[in-house]
Amino acid sequence: MSLVTLGSAAYDTVESPFGSRVRALGGSGVYASFAASFFTQSRLVAVVGEDWNPEYSELLRSHGVDLTGLEIRKGEKTTFWHGRYPADMNCCQTLDIQLNVMLEYSPEAPESWKNAPYVLLGNGAPEADVSLLDSMNRPKLVVADTMNYYIDNAREALVALLRRIDGLILNDGEAKQLTGVDSSLDAARKILEMGPRFVVVKRGEYGAFWMSENELYLVPSYPTRKVVDPTGAGDSFAGAMMGVLAEEQDLTPATVKKALLYATVVASLNIEGFSLERFQNVRREEIEERVAQFREMLVF
Repeated sequence: MSLVTLGSAAYDTVESPFGSRVRALGGSGVYASFAASFFTQSRLVAVVGEDWNPEYSELLRSHGVDLTGLEIRKGEKTTFWHGRYPADMNCCQTLDIQLNVMLEYSPEAPESWKNAPYVLLGNGAPEADVSLLDSMNRPKLVVADTMNYYIDNAREALVALLRRIDGLILNDGEAKQLTGVDSSLDAARKILEMGPRFVVVKRGEYGAFWMSENELYLVPSYPTRKVVDPTGAGDSFAGAMMGVLAEEQDLTPATVKKALLYATVVASLNIEGFSLERFQNVRREEIEERVAQFREMLVF
């Protein structure tokens, strides 16, 4: 079953204790759609400038990501981000961010995608999310990701978006920021009152949890031995989770738990290299092997 992902395709310059990369492939849409492609037909809606490297498009296509929805605008520049990770890889210092071509972006789904049943609204402007949803025909499941920037600067639009989606993914700090509540569990409950049927709260090295009106499922983080570059971990988590839900085509407790498990494992693989350097060499068999190991760790 197909999944349409809206998100950024960008150039990332990243510094970490393990080295650096300059203008590497990045962006929420890139990581999420790539992660989803391990499980389902993955389609990306994004916009880039005329400086876009066509080799990056070929890399995504080679992994099964459909780029029919990728718009290349002449005379404009691709989104750029520069970040630095200190020894504590749980935090990141943003040194530069240039939205460029994404400053005025009102995406539409390609005609052949308008009936897609699954939609992931990657980490982007709520107004762009609404634009994409308005171009589609009542998807079966719509899940959005968000971040502190939009909670601060587009709160009204974000709150309105929450009434149109089925699920929201955000991290622990963002959940507290959005609700003004100090407890992540209480924050998740308050978000449910704002519209979504379920909330997924990412808690970094402490894992994640899924909450709906009558459900609460917890998953710890996978004990990755060497974190090289955490960029895109949350996006990879979201993409893999939605990929599994699209593959299974239901929201039963067993499927939800499976989605959380696989999402955690896929994110753990992503962070073992810069950009998609580690990710692009991963195969489904390796994911299954790590999932099996993870299951053994969780059995008492």
